[in-house]
Amino acid sequence: MNKHTTDFLIWDGDCAFCARCVKFIERRIKTDAKIVAHQKADLQSLGLTTQQCMAALQWVNREGTIRSGSRAAAALLRSSSLGWAILGVAIDLPIVRLISSAIYKVIAKNRQHLPGGTDACAIDQHE
Repeated sequence: MNKHTTDFLIWDGDCAFCARCVKFIERRIKTDAKIVAHQKADLQSLGLTTQQCMAALQWVNREGTIRSGSRAAAALLRSSSLGWAILGVAIDLPIVRLISSAIYKVIAKNRQHLPGGTDACAIDQHE
């Protein structure tokens, strides 16, 4: 496990929907994490693969622990101010996690159809 001096949120830089989400995060969710498109990140040092990053949002904490999908979103929220942090804890509770994970998978699978999405957002295109 690689240790880092900061947390990282790694996203798919080819996805316009994801880019809109990142802009929202940068405006509204204050975090010290580095938010980096996987195409510009040193994935090897983070312990990630391109395939993992194209399939789901990735969170790598300072200790090198990796969270994917809705758990990555929850970790990001927990790294922010109290209100967002409470939401992040709630999303990651065992029962809620099942629901949030299912919702994340539906959104990820259909992101090209969501506001700001384009055909380039389709996960199947990356595979």
